[in-house]
Amino acid sequence: MDWHGKTVGYAITGSHCTFAEVMPQIQRFMDGGAKVVPIVSASVLNTDTRFGTSENWLKQLKDITGNDIISTIVDAEPLGPSKLLDVLTIAPCTGNTTSKLANAMTDSPVLMAAKSQMRNGRPLVLAISTNDGLGLNAANIAKLLVAKHIYFVPFGQDNPEGKPNSLVARMELIPEACYAALQGKQLQPMIIERFHSA
Repeated sequence: MDWHGKTVGYAITGSHCTFAEVMPQIQRFMDGGAKVVPIVSASVLNTDTRFGTSENWLKQLKDITGNDIISTIVDAEPLGPSKLLDVLTIAPCTGNTTSKLANAMTDSPVLMAAKSQMRNGRPLVLAISTNDGLGLNAANIAKLLVAKHIYFVPFGQDNPEGKPNSLVARMELIPEACYAALQGKQLQPMIIERFHSA
């Protein structure tokens, strides 16, 4: 995919277990010639987990993109008036972020960036990663599925026996889903099998 001349907003929220999967996808945008603007939630900015330290993930993000990381609502707000982003992906997109987005809440830099993108009528691509995608968050996902300018990275159950409500996107399809969204299309099939061995 040729991304020359395109600016991709890449927002990361706190599904820490998927960070190792999404970093190579950011590199794919860069390899294709895109300018990538990194955006992170407070969880990414401040939380160390068994999957790695915040310092390490932030360093990787800056090293890959070569750009400063947007980590405050104030810094994210100009994305709207500037119409900087051709496409914005939230990948991974947690259940918390999904819920707030579906209910028009704007209390993080990631949600401010999403609001700006929707204001401009430009594509927003979600790579969901939530333990309650088929639980309480199912209603929020449904609201976003029918919203204009919002697209999904194909997703499915990652552990149907151990976590039957859990849904996770196939992260390796993030660039393909964004490319399709730029054409006004949802990458198909959208609902896929995504099993992990128990």
